Amino acid sequence: MSFTYDAVGVTREQSGTCPPGFHPLHVRTRLGEGEPVFRRAAEAVLTWEMHRSLGVGLDAGADRAAPGVDVTVTLAGVIKAPCRVVWAVEEPRRAGWAYGTLPGHPECGEESFVVDRTGDGTVWLTVTAFSRPAKWYARAGGAATRGLQHAYARRCGTVLRRLAAGEAED
Repeated sequence: MSFTYDAVGVTREQSGTCPPGFHPLHVRTRLGEGEPVFRRAAEAVLTWEMHRSLGVGLDAGADRAAPGVDVTVTLAGVIKAPCRVVWAVEEPRRAGWAYGTLPGHPECGEESFVVDRTGDGTVWLTVTAFSRPAKWYARAGGAATRGLQHAYARRCGTVLRRLAAGEAED
């Protein structure tokens, strides 16, 4: 299966670039400070732990995010969202990945999840995406669908902050 959009890999730039005809999303959440917080957050993102802790279904073709790995996210127990990892990065101060939509996904586009540690030691999660509806029900949702996408990105930050601090998710 091929990606359902042409601008594959654009989220890697972390520039907020959004291809014409797509809706941008950029949510940045402070996770804490220091190397241990960064390491725990990076591991949770790279091993799907963050996503699984969100309460969504996730079926991945590998234990770790890597280019070419197929991932299916199941929302509300019924909506299947097939994706493929486009790129992944694991560096001393930056770790994360992005997936792009495949046929059958309710949206069309790309979403990245990147943990970085800045010069002052602060650890951040940045969720960057661009999307547009691909299914009738995503189109019918209009602004509400985009609101749910922003809420999901904010929830990623909340969940990852708890995981990085070593706290159990409620």
